[in-house]
Amino acid sequence: MQPRIAIPADTLTEATNIINERNAAFAPRPLIEAVLKSGGVPVIFPSVAPELAASYLDLFDGIIFAGGADVDPTFFNEEPHLKLGPTYLKRDQFEVALLKEAVAADKAIMGICRGMQLINIALGGSVYQDLSEDPRQTLKHSQDAPGNLPSHHINVAPESRLFKLTGRRAYVNSRHHQALHQIAPGLHVTASADDQVPEAVESVSSDQILAVQWHPENMFKHDPSSQNLFADLLQRAAARR
Repeated sequence: MQPRIAIPADTLTEATNIINERNAAFAPRPLIEAVLKSGGVPVIFPSVAPELAASYLDLFDGIIFAGGADVDPTFFNEEPHLKLGPTYLKRDQFEVALLKEAVAADKAIMGICRGMQLINIALGGSVYQDLSEDPRQTLKHSQDAPGNLPSHHINVAPESRLFKLTGRRAYVNSRHHQALHQIAPGLHVTASADDQVPEAVESVSSDQILAVQWHPENMFKHDPSSQNLFADLLQRAAARR
């Protein structure tokens, strides 16, 4: 059986033009295609009560926490910054619970953009609610170039798992206005932009978690290193079955 890869859904808060219903659950099509290309079976989970998170564990071998809205800052004991973007508490509550259950069950975990931030927050870290708070930031991290094209380079730690997938100097896309601040226990930064803004984290003592700040699902069709990230998740998931 092919590894099953969970993708917790985002929520469309406006009415759709097809079913005229608010709060419809959805997953990005490029993310689904990237999982399929890597040999996995995508499984989409809607945001439900966090108490149900453990009931989903038997349904997947690996999981991708994807991009989307900002995480509610109350999860890291802060009030909303003036430049905080949209949040959706129900998604945050479910994904934080699901992440903790997945970690405890030793599931293979990947994070993308918001997903990297959520993983860090759920494990005890924090983010700058806006990059204007981060004294390191000098580069443009929310590109105006098309999203399927890279916009800045990152520096990857040679001893990291990511190094084997992307090499030392990767060229990535970028569309985020937040960044990791305090790094959670159990994680370490394995890639940064030239201005030292964190671009990837991994588990300290295992290969369970690999999360990136950019969007490989928008580049995997023409960028081998982006596809390598999804193939790596499938490999880690298959090894844990």
